[in-house]
Amino acid sequence: MKASRPQAGSGEPAPVLFSTLPAAGGYNLGLITLNQPQALNGLSLDMARAMSAQLAAWESDPTIAMVIMRGAGEKAFCAGGDLQAIYPSLPQTPYASGWQNEYLRTFFQVEYTLDYQIHCYSKPVLCWANGIVMGGGAGLMMGASHRVCTETTRFAMPEIVIGLFPDVAGNWLLNRMPQGVGRFLALTGSIINASDTHYLGIVNHRLASSTWPVLLQRLQAVRWHDNRASNDALLDACLDDLKMPALPPGPVQQHAQAMADWANASDWRVVYRNIAALESADDPWLVQSAQRLRHGCPAAIALAFQTLTRAKTMSLAQVFQMEYTVALNATARTDFREGIRALLIEKTGNPRWSPPSIEQVDDDVIATLFEPTWPASQPHPLATMA
Repeated sequence: MKASRPQAGSGEPAPVLFSTLPAAGGYNLGLITLNQPQALNGLSLDMARAMSAQLAAWESDPTIAMVIMRGAGEKAFCAGGDLQAIYPSLPQTPYASGWQNEYLRTFFQVEYTLDYQIHCYSKPVLCWANGIVMGGGAGLMMGASHRVCTETTRFAMPEIVIGLFPDVAGNWLLNRMPQGVGRFLALTGSIINASDTHYLGIVNHRLASSTWPVLLQRLQAVRWHDNRASNDALLDACLDDLKMPALPPGPVQQHAQAMADWANASDWRVVYRNIAALESADDPWLVQSAQRLRHGCPAAIALAFQTLTRAKTMSLAQVFQMEYTVALNATARTDFREGIRALLIEKTGNPRWSPPSIEQVDDDVIATLFEPTWPASQPHPLATMA
């Protein structure tokens, strides 16, 4: 293995590592390792910038056959954005405009651009989605051509518990799930297991976590080509050869038909009440989903419903552009800061949402969050997305 980037100069390991693995026929494999296991490999601005630059370099390198993304440690591929780094930039009182937060407008621009870069990458990208895959980690994974779950995979878009909405093209992904399922997952932030990630197409391969070293050896032995379709087929064959048996149906698959009924309403409050009533269900997963909904941010739940609705007919690039606008406006409110404070900073678990109930959410205020927040003389910050 050849390292292509040294460790950070402070003596601490770099938060993201890049290396190349020699493969048959003179080709190499690019390996990206998110290297903050103590923070569940949370994605920072510097990490996103470094990943984007390295991906661009490998894309233009004819010796790189494919790219692999993984997380250090056994607990997580990536549990989301680095909220500890984001928190100091957030307002204690609402901003007049999200554009005032220079850190976040840069963070979202770099993060979303990286995610879109992975979606459009000209070479196969394998994401080893072992352990926790949430929020920003889902954004990295969903663009990969080959997405691999293991028995330890736990996936969620849990933004409503921190006062935000599913972003990083979460609206693109959730709208491609069976009717009602994406809406249910967006409004509850529910965690799903490996079986359900495969059922929903979030991943397209399943391997036992113990096969990781074997997989690397197999990939290095493959005789790669300079043809994308051929390399996709070679990678599929390698993964299929190691696939683990089908897992028992997960709770989403078991309740998919019912979810279509619970979430089938044009009024988000009706859907909210349908799901909240599941606190008396027999299935503990449904009970937990209802409880997560009730503890979530009311304004964020309304916003998640609206972003999903608006994104239904959008292209991938349009979804990213919409999410960028909404993310800037939503983080200018106090709910995002309050959610991070209660969950991660003070860990009190008792966020004080504004407003505190669904009855007090003003739908007209939610609609304003879709309005551009940057100067009218400037193009959309993600205008270069095709």
